[in-house]
Amino acid sequence: MKDSLNIALAQLNFLVGDIEGNAQLIIDAALQARDEKSADVVVFTELSITGYPLEDLLFRSSLMKRVQSAVIKIQNEIKDIYVVLGAPTQENEQLFNSALIIYNSQVIATYHKHQLPNYEVFDEKRYFSQGNNACVASIKNVKVGITICEDIWFSEPIKKSRGAGAELVINLNASPYQLNKTQQRLEVLRQRISEQKIPIVYVNQIGGQDELVFDGESLCLNKEGKLCLQAPAFETGVFSAEYSKAKNDLIESESMHAQLPKHASIYQALVLGVKDYVEKNHFESVVLGLSGGIDSALTLTIAVDALGAENVHAVMMPFRYTSDISVEDAKLLAKSINVKLDEIPIEQSFSAITNSLEPLFAGMAADVTEENIQSRIRGVLLMAISNKTGSMLLTTGNKSEMSVGYATLYGDMAGGFAPLKDVSKTLVYELSKYRNSIAKVIPERIITRAPSAELAPDQIDEDSLPPYEILDPILEKFVELDFTLEEIVADGFDERIVRRVIQMVLRNEYKRRQSPPGIKITSRAYGKDRRYPITSGFLRNV
Repeated sequence: MKDSLNIALAQLNFLVGDIEGNAQLIIDAALQARDEKSADVVVFTELSITGYPLEDLLFRSSLMKRVQSAVIKIQNEIKDIYVVLGAPTQENEQLFNSALIIYNSQVIATYHKHQLPNYEVFDEKRYFSQGNNACVASIKNVKVGITICEDIWFSEPIKKSRGAGAELVINLNASPYQLNKTQQRLEVLRQRISEQKIPIVYVNQIGGQDELVFDGESLCLNKEGKLCLQAPAFETGVFSAEYSKAKNDLIESESMHAQLPKHASIYQALVLGVKDYVEKNHFESVVLGLSGGIDSALTLTIAVDALGAENVHAVMMPFRYTSDISVEDAKLLAKSINVKLDEIPIEQSFSAITNSLEPLFAGMAADVTEENIQSRIRGVLLMAISNKTGSMLLTTGNKSEMSVGYATLYGDMAGGFAPLKDVSKTLVYELSKYRNSIAKVIPERIITRAPSAELAPDQIDEDSLPPYEILDPILEKFVELDFTLEEIVADGFDERIVRRVIQMVLRNEYKRRQSPPGIKITSRAYGKDRRYPITSGFLRNV
C-alpha cells in the first residue's frame, strides 16, 4: 500500500460567470495533476467552477443549470484522481457555497461553508445559507476534512472536522490580496494548527476581478505549523504536496517560494489587476493622458508591464500652463518605455469653450471653473480616442486625490479603470522608485519635482492641499482605520488640518461614486469596501 497521499494544489485564474470555460480549466489541470504529477487528489479553489465573487449573478435562474451541467462534464472527463472543487449548490430552495469531492464519475461528498463573511468587500449572507456539518472523506485511506476560506479564520469548523476524525484539513479559498495579507493568513493557519494539531492545505486563486486581485500564494503547513509548501504570488500553476501516512503529517515540498517584498507585491498586484480587467473585458489596448507628472508616469509603466508597449497609447495635451519640463519628461518616458506618444494642444479648444461662455460669465473673475474646463477638454479628447480606436481609457488619479476631491468630474476622472485608485501619493513615489530599480524608465526629474496639476500659473498641489507627508497619514487613519478627529489629533497632527481633511473626504463622496473602479490593495479601498452616504449630516460634528 502506498505510504503517501500526493496532493496537487491548482492555483488558477478563473473568470467569473464563465462556467464552461472554468470547467475546462479544471479538467485540464486535473489531468495534468494526474498524468504529470502522479497526484492522488487535486484541489481547486472556492467557487472555482463559477469564479468568485459572482455577486448578483447568483440570482440568475439559469446559473444552477449551467453549474450542474459543468459538474457532470467534469465527472465524465476526469477519472482515477480525486477532485476537490468549489461550486454553489442548491438544496430545498437554499443556496450554499460548497465544496464537492468527485471521484470516478461520482460526487462522493459535499461540504457547505459554515462562516459566511459579510464585511468589507464580502456579501455572502446576501446569497448563501450557512452550513453546519463537518465533511470528512477517506481519500486513499487518509481522512481528509474540508473547509472553505472564512471557515479557517474561526475555531469551530476545523474543530468539527477534527472531531469527525480528520487527519488532514484542506481549505479552499478565494482570498483577495491586500498588503501584509500573507502574514495574516500564516498567523491564522498556525492558530488553527496549535488548537487542533492537524496539518492544513490552503489553496488560493489568482487573478483580477473588478476591484479585487487574488494573489495565490497557496500554502501547506504541517501539524507543527511549519511551512511545507508556499506557491508563488500572482502566478498560475499546479503545485505538488505530499502527506506521509507514516508520519501522519505533510512533508516539505520543493515548491517553497519566498514572500515578495512590500513594493514588489503591490506592483505585481497592480499589473495583474490592470491586465485582467482589460483582457477579461475584451479590450486589446489602452489609452491614457501623459502629463509629465508622477501619477501618469507610474500608470503608464504599469500598463506597459501588464499589456506590452505595443498595446499602450499615451497622449500629451499641453496648454499655456504646461511647463517645457513636463513636455520633455513625458517624451523621455514614452521613448524609454517604447510607447507611442501623440501630442494634442488644447489652447484652441479652451478658447472655443470660454468664448462660448463669455456672455454668461461676464464680470466674473477666472477661478477653478477655467481649471476644470482644461481637465474636461482632455477628458473629451481621450474618450474620443477611446471610442474611435476601441482602447480602454485608464485614469491616472491616486487615492490621496480621490479622498479629498482633488480631481475633476468628467475630466481627469473620466475613464474605464483607475489603477492607482487605492494607492496614496506617498506610495506612488515609492512604487516609481521601485520600478526604476528594475529598469530605469521614469525620468528622475518626474520623481523629484514638486507635484502639480498645471492648471494655473506656477501651481503646485500644496497650494490646495497639506503636504502629502502630512495628508496621507491623516487619510490612512480616517479612511482605513476609522480614527476619530480627536484620535488623529492625539497622534500629533494639527487639529485645524485634520478637521479640514475630514471635511474634504466627507464632502467628496459624490465624486467617488462616479469614479471608475480601481484595484484594492489596502485594508479599506473606495468602492464596495467603503460605503458612505453622499447626503449626510455627519459634517455637523466635525
